[in-house]
Amino acid sequence: MSEADRLARRFEENRPRLRAVAQRMLGSAAEAEDAVQDTWLRLSRADVAAIDNLPGWLTTTVGRVCLDRLRTRTARPEQPWNTAGPEPDLTDGDPVDPEREAELTESVGRALLVVLDTLAPTERFVFVLHDMFAISFEEIAAVVDRTPAAVRQIASRARRRVHQHGTIQETDPARQRRVVEAFLAAAREGRFDELVKLLDPHVVMRADPVAAGLGSAAETHGSAAIAGFFNGRAEGALPAYVDGLPGAVVEIGGAVRLTLSFIVTDRIIGIEVVADPAQLATLDLSVGE
Repeated sequence: MSEADRLARRFEENRPRLRAVAQRMLGSAAEAEDAVQDTWLRLSRADVAAIDNLPGWLTTTVGRVCLDRLRTRTARPEQPWNTAGPEPDLTDGDPVDPEREAELTESVGRALLVVLDTLAPTERFVFVLHDMFAISFEEIAAVVDRTPAAVRQIASRARRRVHQHGTIQETDPARQRRVVEAFLAAAREGRFDELVKLLDPHVVMRADPVAAGLGSAAETHGSAAIAGFFNGRAEGALPAYVDGLPGAVVEIGGAVRLTLSFIVTDRIIGIEVVADPAQLATLDLSVGE
């Protein structure tokens, strides 16, 4: 198999996820397919050897393509959401890792598309990539030319607007909170198998440098590895909302020293650990709720 064939095969493995991102961003099946094809053209012209994380590169690239399209929509009428065509078929082909992620976003449904239409393009981009696909704020910041802290604030603002609609189960804070509470309880009691069940197989946990210095890896992938890290721990974690995401805080001497925030669809797909005092000071925390 030639290098070109191998690259095409890897792209096809990621196509369901890319189509799901584009569908959530654009609300149109036809436009989503065009955005995915545009992403393939960009990949074919890129220096693939310099790409360390191809799925992440593809996700942010298709997001960038969609963001550009959203920003140009003011020049033409919007397409009504209910005539956008069928939901993307996320089960064709034979994807590996992206398949599960695409299936998760399929559960969101058309109701969320209506809500996403109320967001500004950058808000929509940040919300979709971070809260639905667990792309890091650092990666998103590079696309929108903002600092990670500014992107975090955009995500928080978009999240509040989405949650105001309250009828969308997949983004209901109360439902997300129940998943997180079950996870923290299983962690405290050392129920490893239950932890694994609450985590998506391809979950990612990211820790800032200060948190990493306390014993967490900067980035950990997979349900088994993350369940193993939390198993028998989290005794001092207090329930909280962190920038609108369900999570927990650890307090020492009455001051918050560490936060955990969870990205939840039907299961936990992302966990962010923050312990940097400067970063902690920027977070919107609601402890004990």
